[in-house]
Amino acid sequence: MTTREPDTQAEATGPLETFRRFFALERDVLVLSLAMFAFSLGFQMTNRFLPEYLVALGASGFVVGLFGTVGNIISAVYPYPGGAISDRIGSRYSLTLFGLVSTLGFVVWLLAPDLGALSVAGVTIRPWLWLFVGLLLAQAWKSFGLGATFAVVKQATDPSRLAAGFASTETFRRTAFLVGPVLAAVLIGLHPAFTVSFRYVLAVAVGFGVVGTLAQHFLYDASEDTIGDSFAGVGEIRRDLREMPAALRPLLVGDTLVRFANGMVYVFFVLVVTQLYEVGLEATVSVAGFSYALDLSPAAFFGYLLGVEMLIALLVMAPAAKVAERVGLKPVVALGFAVYAVFPIVLINAPATWGAMALVFAFSGVRFAGLPSHKALIVGPAERGAGGRVTGTYYLLRNTVVIPSAALGGYLWEFVNPELAFTIAAAIGLVGTGYFLVFGEEFEAYA
Repeated sequence: MTTREPDTQAEATGPLETFRRFFALERDVLVLSLAMFAFSLGFQMTNRFLPEYLVALGASGFVVGLFGTVGNIISAVYPYPGGAISDRIGSRYSLTLFGLVSTLGFVVWLLAPDLGALSVAGVTIRPWLWLFVGLLLAQAWKSFGLGATFAVVKQATDPSRLAAGFASTETFRRTAFLVGPVLAAVLIGLHPAFTVSFRYVLAVAVGFGVVGTLAQHFLYDASEDTIGDSFAGVGEIRRDLREMPAALRPLLVGDTLVRFANGMVYVFFVLVVTQLYEVGLEATVSVAGFSYALDLSPAAFFGYLLGVEMLIALLVMAPAAKVAERVGLKPVVALGFAVYAVFPIVLINAPATWGAMALVFAFSGVRFAGLPSHKALIVGPAERGAGGRVTGTYYLLRNTVVIPSAALGGYLWEFVNPELAFTIAAAIGLVGTGYFLVFGEEFEAYA
């Protein structure tokens, strides 16, 4: 791989410059990013707190792991048909449909405590089971719409600028990842009972889902959509698997191992803070001569930790995408993989103090440096009109293998100990990172 020479006039990088360029993007990418912002607010206000919600409704640690595994199944099953639907009917209508279904999922989560324990054919349905039902719906925009979002960016971006294109949309979307958990933390602090305060969060998420769906349906310009062939069934899946660009295979193997490792422990991050360490924040802050007393519960404090994580992510994504234009995508992707891999062992061995937790989650934010380059490396080799299907195929393979990871992590968490679960996860992640470093290939436009 040859190193790219810097441009004669270096472009500014960073989140502010990315926002400036963001509003100069093609209209379809702009509207897509606005919808991403709305749905990401909804997801990030709710998703990272759902394990705590499950436990509050009576679920065990093992059930939390099963919840993560169901999420993995959805992530594996949804993207391929979602990509096929997007390639067939266009991004506008597919994303509108997926948005409506996701919003309905937020509603189910909101109503779960009211549904209570029901008896159907002699089988008692516990309140926490409704969270599984809501998950099947709420993941629709994120997972069904994955191929559509990749295809929209690809068709509007020059190949050599794919990482920058994804960085622009991702930076805007990840701003919601910063705002969402912090807003959730504020709402959670309004009532001492988590099952009450978290429903405030869910109600706001429903509103964001409605806004995102309407925005993408009425503002998106579908005139530039590329429509692929109709879906021909399981045989077409086999054909797409065979015809996946060869350059993606080493990336797929390394990525799968890293994601399997992350999947083992991801749903337990909130429980480490709220139950294992029980770390909140009690402090007095002085500003302009006025003193403010902070008394954050562990659940509320976790929201602010996620805000710290996303603040670092916003600061590093755009510069990392610019670096990728000079050194290639592979080194930047490998950096993100490495942080993914070691984070579990860093978290489980950190001191149980608010300062240590803030530093640990700030470190976690560095993993997002590789995200735009990772997406560019996935969709870059795809032919025009097939971006959604190639993306769907990639995630079908990766997420199918990752399916049992959360259940495995849940078993170790519940029946062995959390430390072993997090240590095994870190080891698997490091193997995946090493494999990609040795065998991973560069996308031609960045070579």
